[in-house]
Amino acid sequence: MKNFKLHGIVLCLIIIAELIGTYKFQIGVGTIVLLPMLFALILGVLTTPKFFKISGKQDMLDASSLLGLTLMLLMARYGTLVGPTLPKIIAASPALILQEFGNLGTIMIGVPVAVFIGLKRETIGAAHSIAREPNVALIGERYGLDSTEGHGVMGVYIAGTVFGTIFFGLMASVAASTTPLHPYALAMASGVGSASMMTAAVGSLCAMYPEMTEQLAAFGAASNMLSGLDGLYMSIWLALPFSEWLYKKCYKIKYGVESESIKEEK
Repeated sequence: MKNFKLHGIVLCLIIIAELIGTYKFQIGVGTIVLLPMLFALILGVLTTPKFFKISGKQDMLDASSLLGLTLMLLMARYGTLVGPTLPKIIAASPALILQEFGNLGTIMIGVPVAVFIGLKRETIGAAHSIAREPNVALIGERYGLDSTEGHGVMGVYIAGTVFGTIFFGLMASVAASTTPLHPYALAMASGVGSASMMTAAVGSLCAMYPEMTEQLAAFGAASNMLSGLDGLYMSIWLALPFSEWLYKKCYKIKYGVESESIKEEK
């Protein structure tokens, strides 16, 4: 009950964001999609003490602690999807199933760049994935969202929420018009585990290939479903350990010493 005000603020923000709805508009060959969650995030920022002071610092701290609980519920929901959709996973093509290995390539780019610009252990949270809800929950469980790793994953999560749909929508249309990749391949690539980003990318592709609308939507949805199911396990078993290892190597190359322990860096 002590968070009654916080729950009321969140409920109001959700109602307002849903009433605003989804907006789509064209920019060149790309389609930009603005979803309700983007409006909810912007409205949430406006309630903070730096703007309209509807919520206080304690409300923000309480919201941070409650985030982990709500993400646990989401993770439980992901778990219930594994059994019923297992036949679909088995029936899917190898390309769909093996696509998660492509996410490891982003680690090889993101970790060295992050260390080069001066980030410390924030690098691990920020660069191990695209930082959607399952990955935020994973970092929260391993390190805590108040840790430096937690700051890194939340920074990318917020940036992805604000700019992700815009970036994916434009990137899909640019890739479709400048590369020899088949539209089906681009639709599969759009399913990275974020429904909003996948929707933006597939929307752009459907606008360019209207005769393939149903097929593109199907490939995008199937790809996103698989990313939601096996992406977390890839992060646990491969992406996060690989990020830790590569961070230590890059840290030593830049600073000439071994990276400090988690406790010392905090």
